[in-house]
Amino acid sequence: MSATTVDDRARYRANPTVLQALKSPRMLTREVLAGLVVGLALIPEAIAFSVIAGVDPKVGLFSSFIMAVSIAFLGGRPAMVTAATGAVALVIAPVAPTYGLDYFIATVILAGIFQVVLGVLGVAKLMRFIPRSVMVGFVNALAIFVFSSQFPQLIDVPWLVYPLVALGIVVMIVMPRITKVVPAPLVSVIIVTAVVLAFAIAVPTVGDQGELPRSLPSLFIPNVPLTWETFGIIAPFALGVALVGLMESLLTAKLVDEITDTHSNKSREAWGQGVATVLSGVFGGMGGCAVIGQTMINVKASGARTRISTFCAGVFLFVLVVVFGDFVGTIPMAALTAVMIMVAIGAFDWHSVRPSTLKRMPKSETFVMVATVVLVLLTHNLAVGVVGGVLVASVLFVRRVAHFVSVTRTEVYGVARYVVDGELFFASSNDLTTLFSYSDDPASVVIDLSGSHVWDASTVAALDAIETKYATLGKSVEIVGMNESSERMRGRLTGGFE
Repeated sequence: MSATTVDDRARYRANPTVLQALKSPRMLTREVLAGLVVGLALIPEAIAFSVIAGVDPKVGLFSSFIMAVSIAFLGGRPAMVTAATGAVALVIAPVAPTYGLDYFIATVILAGIFQVVLGVLGVAKLMRFIPRSVMVGFVNALAIFVFSSQFPQLIDVPWLVYPLVALGIVVMIVMPRITKVVPAPLVSVIIVTAVVLAFAIAVPTVGDQGELPRSLPSLFIPNVPLTWETFGIIAPFALGVALVGLMESLLTAKLVDEITDTHSNKSREAWGQGVATVLSGVFGGMGGCAVIGQTMINVKASGARTRISTFCAGVFLFVLVVVFGDFVGTIPMAALTAVMIMVAIGAFDWHSVRPSTLKRMPKSETFVMVATVVLVLLTHNLAVGVVGGVLVASVLFVRRVAHFVSVTRTEVYGVARYVVDGELFFASSNDLTTLFSYSDDPASVVIDLSGSHVWDASTVAALDAIETKYATLGKSVEIVGMNESSERMRGRLTGGFE
């Protein structure tokens, strides 16, 4: 066994472990109750996402149950909740109305296969290229999404909804100061529901969101022709689902890593999400990915840290829907709305928008964060926002680095010597050819690259162009000081641009 393997195992070891939680009644109670709260919170959203995707509510509910349970064993990030999500629902929405449920399920299964392949190929390693400013923008955009998703429960509703939501928020603020043994969101849901039932208050309930299933999910093998035509129809949607799901899951895993001060295996999370998505499709589900709102309920509001909470969330979701569906249907939406509002407030990075922070932070960093938030909100697509944010950050970085290159000229004994300092790549090397005095230089020119590095073909082409200009004027050029890597690249590419 290599040292790297040992180090990786130590780095990704869960803390606390499932075994430690099982041996600690206090910790186990916290994990189980956290799972109960998350299971309750998943119900209305799974129904809502099913409506977005154009399928029956049970498709979203079964998907959330299967993915939450399976990811508890397969995933790399303990305590992260995976279920049906709005991001996936938006991408896959055109399939069912246009081609039917069989093509819809086939798309989900193919998306899972794509995720497994991407996970095995190491797509998770790309996370290192996501700047912190994009991550903050992602978190803030998600918090705004979670908050704005509650508007339908607050607009054109009976006026009593508002004091009930306020009651739920007050309970969640006060409860942690009294005790943290029982998750505050669970206490809030129980108290608000008790008030509604005790006084027979007529407000929207979970049951109003859609009919809850009454039976176990069954195997669903899509009846579609196994042809290239079918693949051509479902592959674009499947790839979109795979990419959006992986991006949201890996970014959420990174966020939970920071909150819990632990490391998680992103590669395992990637292929684990894929297997969970396939299982979801095989049992008639709509797929999904990590859900930021419920994950924050689980990790921040309820204090869960192990896979037990994720497993319990899936089990409780199923039991609540199938066995206690009549009771769950009476839970007022106001109770769950209060929970989600507090989740949104807790998830938003308020430090990032403080005047003192904005004054101290480089304007480029702030611009990248704002651009990420705006792109996510405009497109309602987390993948577009994050990719766009990374591109904006990359352009600003390249623009900044491009100006770090300097060229200093000296002339001694009839020899012009140019010392180049800085990183030479396509952005900086484009101006390199303009920094030499071709006509005014003597017959012998030396270009010293000991303080720089050649990164790409654009730089080699620029160096070739400089030599050509001097040769046209009948002057000799000697390029010295290149490091081994730069010398190798120039040796391989020089002269190949004519």
